[in-house]
Amino acid sequence: MTDISRTMSTDAVAGEQQRFMVRVYNWMTAGLAVTGVLAFYVSNSETMMNIVHGNPVVPIVLIVAQLGLVVYLSGWIQKMSASQATGIFMLYAGLTGLTFSFIFIAYTTSSITSAFLVTAGTFAAMSFYGYTTKKDLTSMGSFLFMGLIGIIIASLVNMFLQNEMMHWIITYAGVLIFVGLTAYDTQKIKNMNILGNEGTDEDTKEAIIGALTLYLDFINLFLMLLRIMGDRR
Repeated sequence: MTDISRTMSTDAVAGEQQRFMVRVYNWMTAGLAVTGVLAFYVSNSETMMNIVHGNPVVPIVLIVAQLGLVVYLSGWIQKMSASQATGIFMLYAGLTGLTFSFIFIAYTTSSITSAFLVTAGTFAAMSFYGYTTKKDLTSMGSFLFMGLIGIIIASLVNMFLQNEMMHWIITYAGVLIFVGLTAYDTQKIKNMNILGNEGTDEDTKEAIIGALTLYLDFINLFLMLLRIMGDRR
């Protein structure tokens, strides 16, 4: 009888974790949809392109606003309502769409589509691995985080050096890092779910912060692959 109860309890935990991850992926997909639709709309509107990219100050303001929203959502989400957290996440996705509008001008539509499909396939495979593996990926996460800091610093330095070899080293290293982070973050998000609070505001906020994390992995992996696969106009 004890074994049966234990099995039922394990199944219940697995079921709740699965439903939680579905919510995370749904919110992430919603964020990506907002980003993609806005990016496509702006790139096809001369007026919007002039507003967003006509003044060099505007993209900088947008990037700073995006960073501020990520920091705010990550650091203060526990003090927000679920609706506030959702609104901030969607606002961030929208601002990212405004800044991403340039890729439809810089790259051909076919190469953007190819890079997106490769990103989606790679992300799905690594996220599935992170969700199903029994191996603890914590140590890998620490290594990947250090690598992420490294490519950020190298990218800033290369803004001034404009070294093509460094550019490609950063790009390929970035692909490897975000592929690894996808698996690591998926496992971390799965394990951070607080069992028993399904359907509450806290559950929604957990799903939103998980969606933001995976959204960032997807977006950055896409940008790195687009550098490699993209055909410039």
